[in-house]
Amino acid sequence: MYEIENALRDYAWGSTTAIADLLGRPESGNPEAELWIGAHPGDASLVRRPDGSDIPMDQLIAEDPEHFLGSESVAEFGPRLPFLTKILAASQPLSLQVHPSIEQAKAGFARENEAGVGLDEYHRNYRDDNHKPEMIFALTPFEALCGFRPPAQTREILGQLATAFDPAETEIPPLLTELLEDLSDPSEEAGLRKAFERLISGGEAVSHATAAVAEALISRAPSMPYQNELSTVLSLNEKYPGDPGVLISLLLNRISLAPGEAVYLPAGNVHAYLHGMGVEVMASSDNVLRGGLTPKFIDVPELLRTVEFKPVSVPMLTPEISGLGQELYQPPFREFQLQRIELAPGGAPVPLAQAGAAVLIVVQGAIYLDSPKGDLQLARGGSAFLPASEAPVNVHPVAGLDEPAVAFSVTTSMRA
Repeated sequence: MYEIENALRDYAWGSTTAIADLLGRPESGNPEAELWIGAHPGDASLVRRPDGSDIPMDQLIAEDPEHFLGSESVAEFGPRLPFLTKILAASQPLSLQVHPSIEQAKAGFARENEAGVGLDEYHRNYRDDNHKPEMIFALTPFEALCGFRPPAQTREILGQLATAFDPAETEIPPLLTELLEDLSDPSEEAGLRKAFERLISGGEAVSHATAAVAEALISRAPSMPYQNELSTVLSLNEKYPGDPGVLISLLLNRISLAPGEAVYLPAGNVHAYLHGMGVEVMASSDNVLRGGLTPKFIDVPELLRTVEFKPVSVPMLTPEISGLGQELYQPPFREFQLQRIELAPGGAPVPLAQAGAAVLIVVQGAIYLDSPKGDLQLARGGSAFLPASEAPVNVHPVAGLDEPAVAFSVTTSMRA
């Protein structure tokens, strides 16, 4: 097993304090948005070899994929780590976005390669050939938009929104009436598509309507129903005035996760993380198609080909406790599952759930890993790469410490 050093990305929406506080290290003074833990070539973790030298994890795995990943993983996913783990800390909203299916990713990646679009070019949509289903486990209160709500609920919200306008002073924007008509389509999917397309492609009409809605809500929103939804409109418009994503937020489920709650996001699910810190796990990909709330590239036609226009309930993910006492979060994706590990001082060890390779990070206290082939002690903030050949691994509390230890580990899904 190997200790690793992980790459930190400083996107502007990141918190300047949250990741440093979680991992018990000094703040950098810059936004710290994502800590990447894995082998994605965009920012692979550095693996410390026994001789003290460092090597990117993807390069290490390439030396002997079956040893590091296991033959079953290589047969199913190829010679790459199937998942990517991140600590995500958002102090501002992320972009409104959707992820492609595996078929869309492969086709889009090949198409842009053939067109000669460089991997780092601004207008590149597909930076690899993989899909990106994902999950987020909340470490703090976590706010997000996630999937389309039933159109009937959105019509009710828009109806309430119309009451914020004083007819003697301000005309209700025609766009609101048009959206109500769109969402009254007998086909929910058709209605959602029409409303979404109207907003994403509406240009100045959407910008003017958004400004009018925000102005009407400033004084009236605190006394109206749907506080979360309407306050989200105001906060998003403050950051991205007139952006289509501001009113698109009303089409989506507005969710608040408590620490310890988790949600998963399949391909085609329109979503945006708004605020909070969590452990994010995904298939190993960096493919994102954006629809708003961002200065980054937006390709509306490609986005519309990717979105699933279906109302969904919030896809919450509850833990399963195995017969060995493992706390497992298993979304319906083959690439990954998450294990939360909590150890009382002096308590019994917990077996590490491992199917193929695994990565692990400690967020509280310290742990001791042991297997028939070696051992490793990690303090808060430490992380490790555990090759498939290392299993079975047990996770122990460190003797003499009087605080609980908490760690998170990710491996390939162990569902049949």
